Amino acid sequence: MRTVGVEEELLLVDPDSGDPKALAAAVLARAEQDDPEQDVFEKELFGQMLEFATHPQSDMASLGEEIARCRKEAARHAGEIGCGVAALASSPLPVSPSLSMNERYRWLAERYGVPTREQLVCGCHVHVSVESDEEGVAVLDRLRPWLPVLRAISANSPFWQGRDTGYGSYRSRVWNRWPSAGPTELFGSPERYHRRVADMVATGVILDEAMAYFDARLSARYPTVELRVADVCLSAETAVFIATLSRALVETAARDWRAGRPAPDHSVSVLRLADWQAARYGLEGELLDPVTLRQRPAEKVLRSLLEHTGDALTATGDAERAEQAVADLVRHGNGAREQRRLMERTDSLRSVVTECVRRTQG
Repeated sequence: MRTVGVEEELLLVDPDSGDPKALAAAVLARAEQDDPEQDVFEKELFGQMLEFATHPQSDMASLGEEIARCRKEAARHAGEIGCGVAALASSPLPVSPSLSMNERYRWLAERYGVPTREQLVCGCHVHVSVESDEEGVAVLDRLRPWLPVLRAISANSPFWQGRDTGYGSYRSRVWNRWPSAGPTELFGSPERYHRRVADMVATGVILDEAMAYFDARLSARYPTVELRVADVCLSAETAVFIATLSRALVETAARDWRAGRPAPDHSVSVLRLADWQAARYGLEGELLDPVTLRQRPAEKVLRSLLEHTGDALTATGDAERAEQAVADLVRHGNGAREQRRLMERTDSLRSVVTECVRRTQG
């Protein structure tokens, strides 16, 4: 059974006002004081962000427990210095991000200018194990049309600098300002994949292979494919569902490859439109069907995803939970819908943030 690991980026905020706080260094110091050998928490591009990574898990219940535990530990460390953590993919309140100062981040700021300083956005990256680069590239080629559906499910960034953007995932619009971000064309082989990345680095536009910010890529650190489209999810249960679907998509793609089924030859131009549609509407309207690339109601696309991955979900014992997760999403919506619901009820973005702090801590 394939293992899955999750990386989540959390927003550090004042627990009373909801304002983002550049206290990542202090939170990390508290974590390292508790455990000098800890390897769970890391700093990110901005001082208002904290990242954690789970260990590889084959059981989704265990993965969910670890995500919940990491969120609570992050909240505890932050609370010890008067700070809170929120699983929000963008700050609803206005913020001037504080760039973390190291050589790499300085290079980004000097190279890309203003877009770098506007990248205070929090994602959820899912690593799924693969047997080889050959299998990994075959998986990447076959995943492409389904990634916008994961974007729509996870959408959790409707507010930006104090305003409703009209998007479910505005984080994705900010993230796509990086020159290497977004969907990819078909690679066909590990050699072509690695040559493409090497050619990108050779241009000097990106610093190294870690800056190949594809929506899905081979991990440079682990024997995994890394799916990078998801917003950090307000609910830990939604994060587990994204991980569950990611594993099922990887397994389904690998089976199709072994069976000799070709990868869908959708153009990058149309995949970008599918991604925009998912970011704009989330689960509130229509998505582009991954097979036909024509608009269909989001609920029907979700059902198509379950059908597409059904054998893989059944093999891992996740089919029933996946069905229930889709029913819950249809009934209650994603993080973007919940944030807007909180805003309608309280008429206060500060209240939205403080309530999301409470929910992040469970």
